[in-house]
Amino acid sequence: MSRFLSATWAVFLNDARLELRSRTALGALAMFVAAALILVRFSLGRIAVGSTVAAALLWIVVVFAGAIGLGRAFMAEEERGTTLLLRLAAPPEAVYAGKLLFNVVLTLALALVAGLGMRILIPTSLGAPSLYWAALGLGGLGLASTTTLLSALLARARAAGPLLPVLAFPLLIPLLSSGVGLTLSASGAESGAWEAAQQDLLLLASYAGLTTTVSFLLFEYVWKD
Repeated sequence: MSRFLSATWAVFLNDARLELRSRTALGALAMFVAAALILVRFSLGRIAVGSTVAAALLWIVVVFAGAIGLGRAFMAEEERGTTLLLRLAAPPEAVYAGKLLFNVVLTLALALVAGLGMRILIPTSLGAPSLYWAALGLGGLGLASTTTLLSALLARARAAGPLLPVLAFPLLIPLLSSGVGLTLSASGAESGAWEAAQQDLLLLASYAGLTTTVSFLLFEYVWKD
């Protein structure tokens, strides 16, 4: 366990240092979210937007930004030629855990920026802010676990970048559906919002837990083959 934790932390720190130097993923995520939100705001003009439309727009931005910006977890290793070194230096479970932790941090930052941007540009009623941010947090975990495993699968493909959103979208439909439902429930009163959102909350939490567990079980075969 000690070796696993130290290897996981080392992989995470390495990715964090490289990202702080290049800012490739951060730049892509920030530009996509900013451009999408501003485009939506200008497209709507003075049209009044309801809670349902605002919730759908928020999750479309989060899901597609994550599918585009989080796909470099293993592609960068292939580009730098450090994949073999990483295989020798750390066990597969620690490699995945470190990459997943880094993607979770990026996704939570993405969800925070998108959530705040949506509240500023397209304000709607929000009676249960705790449920609003809980939905974005759980959705971020499920999004990160799905895209991290797909990134490992597509790392050696020539068209890995365009392929990732195409393959990820069918897998992310349950996340998108339950995320929209939770965000819509957050527009109600605080007292009854959590009760009304129990089914969507359970679905989103189950999705995040299932994708993370399955990814851990499958990653060793993906990583070695």
